[in-house]
Amino acid sequence: MVIDPPQVAAIPIVVAPVADPPGTPARRSALRLLDAVLRRGQALDAAMPGATRELPRSDDRAFAHAIAAEVLRRLPDLDALIDGATRQTLPPDAKARMALRIALVQALVLGTPPHAAIATVLPLVDGGPRKLVHGVFGTLTRAGVLLPEAPTLPEAVADRWSIAWGEDMVAAAGCAIAAPPPLDVTLRGDAPEGLGGISLAPGHRRLERGTAVTDLPGYAEGAWWVQDIAASIPARLLGTPPEPGATVLDLCAAPGGKTMQLAAAGWRTVAVDGSQSRLARLRDNLHRTRLKADVVRADLLEWSPAEPAAAVLLDAACSATGIFRRHPDVLHRARPAVIEAAATLQAQLLARAAAWVRPGGTLVYAACSLEPEEGEEQIGRFMAAHLEFEIDPVRAGELPDGIAPDPRGWVRTLPGMVAGQGGCDGFFVVRLRRAG
Repeated sequence: MVIDPPQVAAIPIVVAPVADPPGTPARRSALRLLDAVLRRGQALDAAMPGATRELPRSDDRAFAHAIAAEVLRRLPDLDALIDGATRQTLPPDAKARMALRIALVQALVLGTPPHAAIATVLPLVDGGPRKLVHGVFGTLTRAGVLLPEAPTLPEAVADRWSIAWGEDMVAAAGCAIAAPPPLDVTLRGDAPEGLGGISLAPGHRRLERGTAVTDLPGYAEGAWWVQDIAASIPARLLGTPPEPGATVLDLCAAPGGKTMQLAAAGWRTVAVDGSQSRLARLRDNLHRTRLKADVVRADLLEWSPAEPAAAVLLDAACSATGIFRRHPDVLHRARPAVIEAAATLQAQLLARAAAWVRPGGTLVYAACSLEPEEGEEQIGRFMAAHLEFEIDPVRAGELPDGIAPDPRGWVRTLPGMVAGQGGCDGFFVVRLRRAG
C-alpha cells in the first residue's frame, strides 16, 4: 500500500527589505529639491518644506539643502565629469545622472567619504542602473578628478551676461558663486559690543559666513538685521525725511530690510506686499527690532494710497539673478521667458508707483537682477514715457566703499565689486525726482 506523504502547508518565505544606509533620507530629499528646481522651475527655498517633509531633524534638512545648493552651483562641471565617463549621454533628468551629481558633489565639495557618498545614493536608483552609477562614480574617484576652483556658469547665462557685461564679469561671477557669501547686517543704531566684523558703510557690518545668526550679539535685542550691502543701497538713497512725519511707500516690501532702514531713518513708512507669508516675516522683523511701520497686504496693480507720498521705493519683483551667490537655483530658473515676464510686470508697477509720488518727491527704483531688461533698459523706457521725472544723480559719498555710481547717475553693482572684502549682490538702483 502506498501511503501519500502528509500534506504540509507551505511556509511563506519572507524577504526582509534591505534597510537604506543611514543618511539616505537626506539624499532622497536633495533629489526632490533638484527635481523641483530643474524640472519644475521652483525656487529652492520654496521647495524645502515639501521635499524635506520626511526629515524631522533640522541638521538633516540643512544637509539636504546644502547638497542641492552645491549641485546647482557646479552643475555644468559635474555634468562634464559624468559625460566624460559614460559611453552614452544620460538624459538631463535621468535618476542616474541626478544620483551621480549628488554623490560627486558630496565627495568633491562637501567632504563626504566616497564610500558613504555612493552608498547613500544607490537606493535613489532602485530599479534603475545601479551598476552604471556605481561604476561611473568609482571610475571618477579613482582617477582623482577635481572640480575647477571657479565654477562654470550655465552656458545660456554666460552667453547672456557676456553680451551685456563682458567676459571679465562672467569670470568674476564664476568666482563669486564658488561659495556662499559672507553675512552682512544693517545696524539699527550703534553696533552691539562683541559683534565684530568689518564695515563697508555707515550702519553696516560684514561677518564671516557660517556664523549662527541667532547666536550673534544684539540679535535678541533687535540691534540689526541681515541684509546684503547692495540691498541696503536703495533705502540709503532716500536718506532722512525732508520734514518730520514725511511718508515713504515701500513697495514689494517683504521681508522688510528696507522697511526697517526707512523706519530707523525717521520716515513714516507704509510697507506694501502681496505675500502673506513674507509679510509675516516682515512683522516678526519689525517686532524684534522695535521699529514701526504700517503694513499693508495688497496687490500693487489694484491698490492705491490715500494720497501721494514724499517718497516711493519700488524694489520690484524680478528674476533675482543678482542674488545667485546665495540662491544658485536662479541661474537655472531665470530663463528668457521669466526675465521678459518680470520686465513687463516691472513696467506696470513703475507706472503706478510714479503716480503716487507728490510733486517734488522722490522715486527710487531697484531690482536685484543682472539683466539689463530689468534695469537700464527698464528705466530708459520709463523716462521716455514720463517726462515729469528726471534722474537725481547718486553721489559717490552716498555709496558703500568700493561701489561707485554709473556716469549716467544710477548704480549698477556687478560680480567682482568689493571682491576683496567678500563681494556683493547684483543690483540696479536709480533715484528719480518728480518735477515740483
